[in-house]
Amino acid sequence: MSEVHLTVSENFSLIRGGPFHRVLAALGQSSDERRKVVVRAIAAVTLCWLPLLILSLVLGVAFGTKVRIPFLFDYVVHLRFLIALPILILAESSIDRRWRTLAGQFVRTGLVRNEEIEKFEAIIERITRLRDSVFPELLMLPLAYAAPLFLGRTEVLMGGITNWHIGVAGLWFRLVSAPIFRFLLLRWFWRMVLWTLFLARVSRLRLYVVATHTDLAGGLGFLSDGQKAYGPIVFAGGTVIAGSVLNAIRYEGQTLSSLKTAMIAYGVMAVLLLVVPLLVVAPLLAKVKRKALWDYGGLVTKHNQLFDAKWIGEQHKTEEVILGNPDASSLVDLGGSFAVIRQMGIVPIDKPTLLTLALAAALPMLPVVLMVTPAYEIVQALLKMLG
Repeated sequence: MSEVHLTVSENFSLIRGGPFHRVLAALGQSSDERRKVVVRAIAAVTLCWLPLLILSLVLGVAFGTKVRIPFLFDYVVHLRFLIALPILILAESSIDRRWRTLAGQFVRTGLVRNEEIEKFEAIIERITRLRDSVFPELLMLPLAYAAPLFLGRTEVLMGGITNWHIGVAGLWFRLVSAPIFRFLLLRWFWRMVLWTLFLARVSRLRLYVVATHTDLAGGLGFLSDGQKAYGPIVFAGGTVIAGSVLNAIRYEGQTLSSLKTAMIAYGVMAVLLLVVPLLVVAPLLAKVKRKALWDYGGLVTKHNQLFDAKWIGEQHKTEEVILGNPDASSLVDLGGSFAVIRQMGIVPIDKPTLLTLALAAALPMLPVVLMVTPAYEIVQALLKMLG
């Protein structure tokens, strides 16, 4: 393997760029080193959650009966800023490494032919320029602040129910904490867009995709791992939904049954959203599969006809013995290759990845179910399943 094959994607990154990253670099906090990543997560929690605690204590709305929903008993605020927010930051380095590995896999496995290497590098350069552009993040800032205008009430807190979102505490939440969380979430959406664009452009190269590859995705099955890496982000979103569900049940009088549609909808939407980037390679795989079915179909037909003529038909010589003859083995091998082509999918996503993402979305909901469901109902349900 040539040096260009080894180095073409070593600097590929969808994380290390953009105005916000440059600000972190100026502060000496842009490193992927675990200690620096943890420091960034702690700093975010300190900025977004700690002032809310202090201000709510000062205002007398952290606990007690002054408001219906005191700060310390607002489930969603703690799950959002103590769990989801750090995850959005801590997941950056691991997901970035995974994307870099996947980009390199196109070259290491020979999917990108030698004569296409320069085009592949050009794609990486274009995606990097998009990553570093100022406009996307400048657009994210007003969107982070304007979200309530488009989405309406972003907290699952019924109108008319008094809560700790008052005074300086409410102002800090609206102007600092919530926008920071939304901004980080929007950055993850933008990175997913960049990854989708990368895959779309690479799929237009003359890739050496082989329909008989046993990953049933023409050799692109490794892309499924890239989506599996998004599990922590799905889990982070699930914790916020779980907190909203708990608030709705405790303070709005809703039931788990009335909210199950929203909970299921989040899981379905999260999985579908992460399948979308892989749809861009579907036209390529569909074309490869269609051509392979014709080519291998004709080859199998010809081979089977020759086999039949030699061993079954009139040309068969009675003194010949099929036991140990390679003809039978080639018949099985070619038939197996054709079966692989027929099973080949056009979207490189596997069941373990779908299951991982579904579990990541569902796990935060499990404590909610256990908290609001009476113990006898859980035992009764388990006994029914057992017998």
